[in-house]
Amino acid sequence: MEEKMLYHVSGAPFIRAKTDTQRIMLDVLIALLPAFCVAVWQFGAAAIIRVAVSVIACVFFEFAYRKLMKKNSTIHDLSACVTGVLLVFCMPAGVPLFVVIIGDFLAIVLVKQLYGGIGKNFLNPALAGRAFMLAGYAGLMTTWAVPSALKTVVDGTTMATPLTYLKAGEALPEYFNLMDMFIGKVPGCIGEISTAALLLGFLYLLVRKVISWRIPVTFVGTVAVLTLIFGKSGYGNVEWMLFNLCSGGLMLGAVFMATDYCTSPVTPKGQLIFGVGCGLLTVLIRYFGGYPEGVSYAILIMNLLVWAIDKATPQRQFGISAQELKAAKQAAKAEKKAAKEAQA
Repeated sequence: MEEKMLYHVSGAPFIRAKTDTQRIMLDVLIALLPAFCVAVWQFGAAAIIRVAVSVIACVFFEFAYRKLMKKNSTIHDLSACVTGVLLVFCMPAGVPLFVVIIGDFLAIVLVKQLYGGIGKNFLNPALAGRAFMLAGYAGLMTTWAVPSALKTVVDGTTMATPLTYLKAGEALPEYFNLMDMFIGKVPGCIGEISTAALLLGFLYLLVRKVISWRIPVTFVGTVAVLTLIFGKSGYGNVEWMLFNLCSGGLMLGAVFMATDYCTSPVTPKGQLIFGVGCGLLTVLIRYFGGYPEGVSYAILIMNLLVWAIDKATPQRQFGISAQELKAAKQAAKAEKKAAKEAQA
């Protein structure tokens, strides 16, 4: 049976939207360009090939699945392209292509399409795909290629990331200074190494009004406050905080993953709670978890709590005063109490 187009008309007020899904996804891809350019600068053709393969695979899997299920094609909305880029941005530059393709399949088919497609999945597809691959291919997913900026000082083809040293409480090598970490002259996942490039993407998305500041700022702010307070022996508290902010996938996750529309709260208060929760879990995992990084799992855990956050932080309906809303809540409580008494 072919999928039918259904139109759902809500009550007033009506708002004319100046954008659509394709425009939003295109803006996200544009915002990712600075990070992609840094990845090409540091990892060369390896980054280009993996990004291209991931995007092509995601588009193919989405097209094939919807064709097989006799549903309308959705590849034109560019959401599959965004998933492909974000997934490979969470992988090392030297990861085999078969790992990329398997991750793409799981992200698109298992996490996204089986739940109805864009807007209906309850987990971020790219992060879920990465989590599956990290569980299945831990060694390949944690082998870091030496960036071009460090090939003259490192004898080898792989090396540890700054976050690995931070997790172990060891002093960072002299070639891992804060400025290089901010610019992106360090090993790591393809799209996470440059804090500066990701901040440029964040500013672009803010200007374009694709995302709000609430989740990224509260996410990063919570990590900053907690790492500043608790610190770690061998580091100054401010130094420890700055190293945590500029290493790992914090900026990539806060700007591009945690702000995913369908897996984050819709209410302003809920977004603040969501950001704080992501930051808190990230710090807990970085301090006490088995892996040095905790961003991916923190966001996925909070994705599962979005329904509860939205339910606990309802917005006041348009045209209803605070007094009317309070009276309606009291009436609902009284009605519920009366129903319980009647059953008793």
